[in-house]
Amino acid sequence: MIQRILIANRGEIVQRIMRTCHRMGLEVIVVYSEADKDAPYVRQADAAVCIGPANPVKSYLNIEAILDASRQTKADAVHPGYGFLSERGAFARAVVDAGLRWLGPTPALLRSISSKCYCRKVAHEAGVPVIPGTLDPVYSAQNIVDYGKEHGWPLFLKLDKGGGGKGIEKITQENEAEGILKKASSIGQMAFGSPDCYIESYIEHPRHIEVQFLADNYGDCVCLGERECSLQRRHQKIIEESPSSIVSSEDRAVLFEWTRKIVQQIKYEGAGTIEYLRSSSGQYYFLEINARLQVEHPVTEYITKIDIVQRQIDIANKKHLMIDEDALHFIGHAIESRVYAEDPETFTPSPGTISELFLPETYENVRVDHALQKNGTVPPYYDPLLCKVIVWENSRENALQLLTRTLQEIRIEGIQTTIPLSLRLLKNEDFVQGTYDVTTVDRLLKL
Repeated sequence: MIQRILIANRGEIVQRIMRTCHRMGLEVIVVYSEADKDAPYVRQADAAVCIGPANPVKSYLNIEAILDASRQTKADAVHPGYGFLSERGAFARAVVDAGLRWLGPTPALLRSISSKCYCRKVAHEAGVPVIPGTLDPVYSAQNIVDYGKEHGWPLFLKLDKGGGGKGIEKITQENEAEGILKKASSIGQMAFGSPDCYIESYIEHPRHIEVQFLADNYGDCVCLGERECSLQRRHQKIIEESPSSIVSSEDRAVLFEWTRKIVQQIKYEGAGTIEYLRSSSGQYYFLEINARLQVEHPVTEYITKIDIVQRQIDIANKKHLMIDEDALHFIGHAIESRVYAEDPETFTPSPGTISELFLPETYENVRVDHALQKNGTVPPYYDPLLCKVIVWENSRENALQLLTRTLQEIRIEGIQTTIPLSLRLLKNEDFVQGTYDVTTVDRLLKL
């Protein structure tokens, strides 16, 4: 049984994972770069190891440094959090080969599903509609031009092994194909080690819907409801909620069935998410698989009362899920606002020192996941996510009001944050009425 978990990450997700581990009586080891040496979780962990300088390539992406930390501290399991190495099959394999438990799907599966073309083929073979496009990579601008002439413009060119919203390019006419393919391929090679790209047809005014699931080692898969993540800028989510205002009970049943088919076909083990797009005509399409804990998992925890991190640990300990999906009730409404260290209009990163800090205390209806402190430094080297503010109420209307009040209470001075943008979105008529889509933020900001 797992007793000592090393968290191979930084920031708020470390604090969040540690909370569950300590509640379960488990010891926690954290790793940190020189830039994060004063993070509060470094003091609160049972052991902490510096793994290198601020540059993430030399610290949070340094597999050998992380494994060395696990050996020093006698860890018996690794939780990768999200981002960094969380979906790298090579990291998972190195962890397993070192004799540690990996809190995620198997290394072989991670390697396979790192290819979005592979995932599209899996969904297609399972009878799940995929966004029209190519199932294999395209290797020339002429391939793109031929597709556009046959199926119409605009279209999206996406990285086969991309992530985090990187390498998604819109092509509106054939003379853009060569330049955009070259640009996307270059990003893919530098960021993900693969230049391969594929095509997706452009879906007008889609809604971004994802299904959270848990799958154990015995073939059981339970869906924990859907989340709506349509409020995005530059393909990065800002506000997420559950349940979605657009998903009917009939839609939900279909999405759960599709999710189980895909999960069981690839023999997935652990927590994960299947993402879908809903067209303006109501057609749902498979988008991708996220093989990790997602940033927005707390909204699901609120409406199901299930601790997803605890379940990840249970699955790694070879326990049965023991969840009756038919008896699972989704209670009330939860909404999460991500708070980034960015200018709320230009999205320019805003690193610096937090001179004043006030965050509401976490209580039954309000949860703030963070690793912030007064006079703490927000480094310029990493993702600008500062914290997540999650609320729960008995209705969507009340949840919107509670989230608005909670965000208005927060004071983070010394840097800029995106809280003003979230407050604008919470008053946006389309969002309030539940008629928004992935273009809402761009239209609001006229991007």
